[in-house]
Amino acid sequence: MSRIGKKPIPIPQGVEVKVEGNVVKVKGPKGELSQELKGVTIEIKDNVIRVLPVQDEPNWQALWGLMRSLINNMVVGVSQGFKKVLVITGREYSVKKDPKGLVLNLGYSHPVEIPLPPEIQVEVDERAKVITLTSANKQLLGQVAADIRAWRPVEPYKGKGIRYSDEKVIRKVGKKALGK
Repeated sequence: MSRIGKKPIPIPQGVEVKVEGNVVKVKGPKGELSQELKGVTIEIKDNVIRVLPVQDEPNWQALWGLMRSLINNMVVGVSQGFKKVLVITGREYSVKKDPKGLVLNLGYSHPVEIPLPPEIQVEVDERAKVITLTSANKQLLGQVAADIRAWRPVEPYKGKGIRYSDEKVIRKVGKKALGK
């Protein structure tokens, strides 16, 4: 039995949940999302969603908890939204907002242009070198943040690169500090 799959999902005010065939559509103030269901059925009563497994499916136990988490992320996303904050560390690195997305100077011979999907809103503090990404879609937001970070991950000696705001960087000691 899935501990996560058993938990009910409360539906906040202003959020509509519709089930059409094997597709769940969630609509709220921050946007609209949909997800195809696999291995589960949904029951909606008294502003609470219950995810029930279809035990004839293979891997129904794994799909039960996964589908419940995906539906919960959709409900939270359209009601509150999700946010990722990236920090750029390094004296010669910079970031600028472009109408198409972001332009990063990361020590390469050319600026890196990153197009952003329309579902993602971006705020850039050029002076502090902070990128704030917000979206209702948690999966897309995480993938875009990971793609931006992949251009220059934090290196352990000087701590330069792109990191998440809550990420801890374990620094290494250089050759000079070790002595002879």
